[in-house]
Amino acid sequence: QVQLVQSGGGLVQTGGSLMLSCVFSGRTDINYAMGWFRQAPGKERDFVAGISASGRTSYADSVKGRFTISRDSRKSTIYLQMNSLKTEDTAVYYCAAGRTGSDRTIRTAASLFDSWGQGTQVTVSS
Repeated sequence: QVQLVQSGGGLVQTGGSLMLSCVFSGRTDINYAMGWFRQAPGKERDFVAGISASGRTSYADSVKGRFTISRDSRKSTIYLQMNSLKTEDTAVYYCAAGRTGSDRTIRTAASLFDSWGQGTQVTVSS
């Protein structure tokens, strides 16, 4: 099972930027699709961005053009660069990993991820 440790997050004003990081440890002979999800109080956990083992990406419509997901395989780390933040981006953010058979596979459904980070709070104030 993959272990995920998140860092980053915090408080920022509307229009500001933050970067989240997620270090993962696990077998290197298995392809993992990685993703970022977020959960606001009283709401479900929603997909934000996903990246395949080969670097293909996918984004939720609400963050397209503002957020960028990337991965550095040498550092076993994925990142979520968040720009032009809005108050509606306020949530607890989670990174996730899921085994895949192909290095091109992107996963967007939370149920398809096997391992989760501890979560980090992002608060955007107006």
